[in-house]
Amino acid sequence: MNTWRILKLETQSAAMNMAIDEAILRARAAGTVPNTLRFYRWNPSAVSIGRFQKLENEVNLENSKALGVDVVRRISGGGTVYHDAEGEVTYSVTAKMEDMGANDIAEVYSRIYEAISEALRVIGIPADYSPGDAKNCPNLTVNGRKISGSAQANKGGIVLQHGTLLLDVDLPRMFTLLRVPWANSCMQVVNVAKGKITSVQEELGHAVTPETAANAVAHGFTVALNMQVVENVQSAEGELTPQERETAEKLYKEKYQTKEWNFDGKSVVG
Repeated sequence: MNTWRILKLETQSAAMNMAIDEAILRARAAGTVPNTLRFYRWNPSAVSIGRFQKLENEVNLENSKALGVDVVRRISGGGTVYHDAEGEVTYSVTAKMEDMGANDIAEVYSRIYEAISEALRVIGIPADYSPGDAKNCPNLTVNGRKISGSAQANKGGIVLQHGTLLLDVDLPRMFTLLRVPWANSCMQVVNVAKGKITSVQEELGHAVTPETAANAVAHGFTVALNMQVVENVQSAEGELTPQERETAEKLYKEKYQTKEWNFDGKSVVG
């Protein structure tokens, strides 16, 4: 049976969000929890960088400090992402590849974006799947503008994919924080980005609550992956297991809050 649990929408710091995602990945790889769909937000706003990126090349650290924006390194690949506290819902999927009906990583992206596309259809937005290229991970677009992106990590045959759904977007704030080597000014980047990035609010002309968006995405996954949601267990009601919480706390303190990890990609806990 293709059994899953769905963890309810929650809000955490950048370091704790990444610690929880890794704790779930470790637990799923150990076979102690089922496939998991998790929803979360970020408080304060944050910038996350990919596993192999160089932090100082990607983030304006002076501006992030001045604005009170967290900075964290992910265990997944991909590029730098600004996560706005108000304008984004993030999902993470941690599962066996075959349970998603996928034979390879490209098919994992495709199946997950089927789910996000279904969620956007329910909300009222038709989206297109973009398979990406050597420099860009696959994503979803609306009339050629990106509305959802993601990145992946793998452990013991288990895939972790976490990604964003943009509810609203503040491009000037975003590019005050992200470094763009070719740009002479923030507004130069903003003017280019207007043609490449969109949001739920921009497409609909009105706001959609994070809870509504998360519910739509949960519906999309249930339909696209034929999920059977685990019943009558603590974690099915939106709770991590005690072991996952313990692992997340350890990763939070000893990895995702440390300069060694966030600047250099080095950690004593893996």
